[in-house]
Amino acid sequence: MKAAIIGYGKMGREIERILKERGHDVALIIDQENAGELDAAHLEGVDVALEFTTPATAYDNIRTCLECGVAVVSGTTGWTDRLAELQTLCRERGGALFYASNFCLGVNLMFRLNRQLAALMGRVGDNYQVHIEEVHHTQKKDAPSGTAITLAEGIIENLPGKAGWVNFAPGIEHAANRVEHSEDTPADCIEIRSVREGMVPGIHTVTYESEDDILELRHEIKNRRTLAQGAVVAAEFLCGKQGVYGMDDLLK
Repeated sequence: MKAAIIGYGKMGREIERILKERGHDVALIIDQENAGELDAAHLEGVDVALEFTTPATAYDNIRTCLECGVAVVSGTTGWTDRLAELQTLCRERGGALFYASNFCLGVNLMFRLNRQLAALMGRVGDNYQVHIEEVHHTQKKDAPSGTAITLAEGIIENLPGKAGWVNFAPGIEHAANRVEHSEDTPADCIEIRSVREGMVPGIHTVTYESEDDILELRHEIKNRRTLAQGAVVAAEFLCGKQGVYGMDDLLK
């Protein structure tokens, strides 16, 4: 597989290491310094591009790849209000696009458990209140995380009475600014608390609390390697295919 890496930060470098370990060819690396080289000429012969950049650049990066006939795996979060546009473009062009807010296998298992737990909680009435907390390193540019939003959407789809989510402490830089609780959260909304501290790769916790007990569903990523490996496996899965895919398709 001949791959392009778009975004050469810590994640991009880890993806490069795993691609080479698995015998793939890294044909192109795009970062801020050479962003203008993301074009048809430089993408010629590339089988799949792995895009992990910023919310401000992801849409254009993915669109360029699709227009050049290159399959794309993307894990950039914070921009997905426009994801449907690219999925439509992908189908129209006969291209291939794989998007996930998190490529860790454990997190995707958590997504499934989260949906099942929300459905079960819907059967016990209003005894429990639910909220989500996500903790990431201080360099993460978006809040809440895409993973936290996916968790919230899974709850909304399966728990009667929940229609949306609200974020507290968006864009915070230090754990000292953490918001423990807000009385302003509407009853039909899920509160997502965002914490930024140190070099934490990612911790996500869904908490159901009643007057008598607390039930938590929690996942902690120990290092970026698990994310990079999942992205490379997704690229291997996507190579040679057409259509729009996500982690549920890969896990099947």
